Amino acid sequence: MIVRLEEKGHRFEVLVNPDLALKVKEGKPVNVDDLLVGDFIYKDARKGLKASPESLREVFKTDDVRQIALEIVRRGEIQLTAEQRRKFVEEKKKQIITLISKNAVDPKTKLPIPQKRIELAIEQAKVSIDPFKPPEAQMEEILSKIARVIPIKIAKAYLSVRIPPEYAGKIHKPITQLGEVKKSTWMNDGSLLMEIEIPAGMQQEFIDKVNSLTKGTAQVKIISVG
Repeated sequence: MIVRLEEKGHRFEVLVNPDLALKVKEGKPVNVDDLLVGDFIYKDARKGLKASPESLREVFKTDDVRQIALEIVRRGEIQLTAEQRRKFVEEKKKQIITLISKNAVDPKTKLPIPQKRIELAIEQAKVSIDPFKPPEAQMEEILSKIARVIPIKIAKAYLSVRIPPEYAGKIHKPITQLGEVKKSTWMNDGSLLMEIEIPAGMQQEFIDKVNSLTKGTAQVKIISVG
């Protein structure tokens, strides 16, 4: 895949791994050697025409090909085929749907919204997905659009969990990784009582995880959702 940057009357192109190029666009760290296909900066990659050292120094103030290439990917425009764009948009849409489903609920019922319903709402609202922007950076705008189609809002769930003594010491850490612990109290019988805040869409996932860790012996109560 080609990434192109035009600056100061010059055009620069690099050949890159498409998946890693998208990670660079999202601000994620990548191995530059894995990112690049070849060791050249081109002015026209399809014709095999290399950029001159003078133009590289003028624009980038360095001769370091790896540094220049990374800058081109960060600031440049990814040249996607129609099929590549379709593929990347679909992948990003799945990520966004998962993110929304974990964080949002129906404000009327306080219940999580199935991913399929979110997907249909995105289609009904004719939402445009940017394949280059992180899901988190697109979620707010997408939510505002699909809220015209279905009742939906971002919320937190506040839960109470009582873990029997035989599991309390083992699963304290795994549970803290699922949400933010607001209160933790060791009871006289050795059981652990916790109050924890999680993304509202993860209520069932949280309950299933706790039941799995305690073989169904823990007591989980939903205190509030909002």
